[in-house]
Amino acid sequence: MGLMAMRIDAGLVLLLLCRSVPSFGQVTVPDTPAGQKLAAWLAAFNRGDLEAYKAFLEKNYPSHHQPADQAMAFREMTGGFDLKKVEPSTSDTQVALLLQERNSDQFARLTLEVESAEPHKIVGIGLMAIPRPAEFPLPHVNESELIAAVRKKLDGDATAGHFAGTVLIARNGESVLAEAYGLSDREHKTRNQVKTRFRIGSMNKMFTATATLQLVQAGKLRLNDPLGKYLTDYPNKDVAAKVTIYQLLTHTGGTGDIFGPEFQAHRLELRSLDDYVKLYGSRPLTFEPGSKWEYSNYGFILLGVVIEKVSGQSYYEYVRDHVYKPAGMTSSGSEPEDQVVSDRSVGYTRMGGGAEHPNAETLPYRGTSAGGGYSTVEDLLRYANALGAHKLLNADYADMLTTGKVDTPGGGRYAFGFDDRTTNGIRCFGHGGGAPGMNGELEICPTAGYVVAVLANMDPPAADRISQFITNRLPEK
Repeated sequence: MGLMAMRIDAGLVLLLLCRSVPSFGQVTVPDTPAGQKLAAWLAAFNRGDLEAYKAFLEKNYPSHHQPADQAMAFREMTGGFDLKKVEPSTSDTQVALLLQERNSDQFARLTLEVESAEPHKIVGIGLMAIPRPAEFPLPHVNESELIAAVRKKLDGDATAGHFAGTVLIARNGESVLAEAYGLSDREHKTRNQVKTRFRIGSMNKMFTATATLQLVQAGKLRLNDPLGKYLTDYPNKDVAAKVTIYQLLTHTGGTGDIFGPEFQAHRLELRSLDDYVKLYGSRPLTFEPGSKWEYSNYGFILLGVVIEKVSGQSYYEYVRDHVYKPAGMTSSGSEPEDQVVSDRSVGYTRMGGGAEHPNAETLPYRGTSAGGGYSTVEDLLRYANALGAHKLLNADYADMLTTGKVDTPGGGRYAFGFDDRTTNGIRCFGHGGGAPGMNGELEICPTAGYVVAVLANMDPPAADRISQFITNRLPEK
């Protein structure tokens, strides 16, 4: 990927712990207490030696909270970091860097603060993913070069155990690459195929939002109406009166999440959307509706309940009849986990510690309007094509569905069940999904003429990183 190599060995780690001025490629770390400690931490982290990393933390960062083995699992996933830029600082006890993961195009900002007194122990380290800065552009390539680069990336990631799943790239509605990697069922040695069904997590928020706008387009629902107009018996009257359909679609309603101890305690008892309302419907708002953006799975549960009330069908029937069928999506659904679904992969997770293992104990009873169904990369392309051909919504409502409305922390804008962002000069909209043992991404890039769909039966960011790699390099028209 053309990244600067940063070979780390035990001698270099010891050197960085001394009062030298280390440099990484063309980037020099400041000769300050914070700069010295940050360089030493980065060297220890990149080395990937658990015991050496523990020893570094015990000596230099005794107040740390993250277990060292979790940090080293993160190191394995990222491949470590290359230092790209030191940001200006007015303090010797604070420093900030821009880093890039070695295994992907992802950038991050690393901040570190140390005590002012010797031996300048670390008091805090912050690491946050950020959009790729404009000063570090990636080259756009032609289609044949893109396909060759993607295959090389996939071969490497699959061999390293970082990817198992399917990848599809389409131009002007037609596939130009569709390939599968790894095993869908390790116990039975079944290989992934392009037709393999994968759990898609939050990706079916796109289908829920499409269904909602269909009802708006038909005049059966109004975006600025409060939730309580449609759910007249909703338990919390404050939520019912204040939160609008628009706010549910944009994650600005303050309706909170569904995951946590309550979900784990009732995971297999939550069999219908109404069951979620019975469990969470009395909760207060987490903030004043419309005042901020905060991702809310529960908000999309409520949209599913509204769809049921307004359409007279179950959520699953409505999406089947009005989204999947018109789009020709024959391999998508949300059947309960205790039903056999042919060609559905087994998800494998490292979450919870230990070696990768099936994710069965994390799965809900069935997918919901917030996520958890299954699909294939081919069905996702059919959905993108149907949306673009206005088979699901007319042109005005399709544009409304996918055009960003609220700024999000990742640098994009959230539309209705879609992320809308411009990366490396190319606008794409779509949605990802991730949970233990599953990860997926659909990106629709209309000006460039491409659709990218990636599904994986592994923990995030297995699919995210592949999708990002592709969209960062798409040919410019």
